[in-house]
Amino acid sequence: MLPASRTFPGDIRIENPIDVFVRPHGNPDWISWKQLTTSHRLFIYSEADLRDDEIRTLQAEGRKANHHVLFRSRRYVLERSRHEKPLGFISYDSRDREDVARKIATNLQRMMCPVWYDEFSLQVGANLRDSIEYGLKTCKKCILILSPNFFSNNGWTKKEFDSIFTREVLEQTQLVLPVWHGVTRETVYDYSPSLLNVKGLAWGKLGEDEVCRQLAGVLLEGHPQVG
Repeated sequence: MLPASRTFPGDIRIENPIDVFVRPHGNPDWISWKQLTTSHRLFIYSEADLRDDEIRTLQAEGRKANHHVLFRSRRYVLERSRHEKPLGFISYDSRDREDVARKIATNLQRMMCPVWYDEFSLQVGANLRDSIEYGLKTCKKCILILSPNFFSNNGWTKKEFDSIFTREVLEQTQLVLPVWHGVTRETVYDYSPSLLNVKGLAWGKLGEDEVCRQLAGVLLEGHPQVG
């Protein structure tokens, strides 16, 4: 398994698709990745939650090949999010959950970037208003999924937008990370002219992977990483 560039404590150089060299911080020389000791950990990512017996079967097969199999699914993301301080708050209209919001939340969690997302962050019996306000106050940034649905929602999304805008004024800093989904400059301007001063990420143009990569880059900047 190659080292992750975001978490590896040093520099990584790729000379061609098969020659990868690393130089840990403080070391003067480059080392071929073939000289690195592997951890024998094999991560399996799945959109579906397997049964415990199915996971045990996968792990048993992995041990036969001298690998320690770790299974990562939506259940893992859900449990993990409950124990981490979120870096980003995802504000969206529920009609955009399947197409955009859940994909962003899941991808960012996989990138070791915890976020406040209602499906992952709200526990049974939790006070909805208190939980949302806590997320809005404590998160490093707020990801706004701007869509026709968002603009037509005068309920929670409008309250969330007003709250984050107020926090921006109070802290005198830029907190909003807009993701444009099916909107134009004109419709964004009609909703809030100030949003045009903030670079947005076009979901349809950039695609899921690139949008999530750029969001993670901003959220994780200056944040200590765990190798």
